[in-house]
Amino acid sequence: MRTWLKEKRLKSKMTQEQVAKKVGVARTTYAMYEQGERDPSVGVAVSIGDVLKFKWTLFFEDKVHETRIKKQVG
Repeated sequence: MRTWLKEKRLKSKMTQEQVAKKVGVARTTYAMYEQGERDPSVGVAVSIGDVLKFKWTLFFEDKVHETRIKKQVG
């Protein structure tokens, strides 16, 4: 679950539908990004970051940390 993404959207006073339209994806696809069920492409991540005013790399920071931990443990 990406609670931070939902919080940023709500802070911007936008619905999932509004964000999805601005970035060119279906609302259901955007909902999956918020739920953490899907990762956006870099291009879509950049667009969402532009619309909601955050650095797009936030989408991928969890994955980077998971990879580092696995390398350290493994």
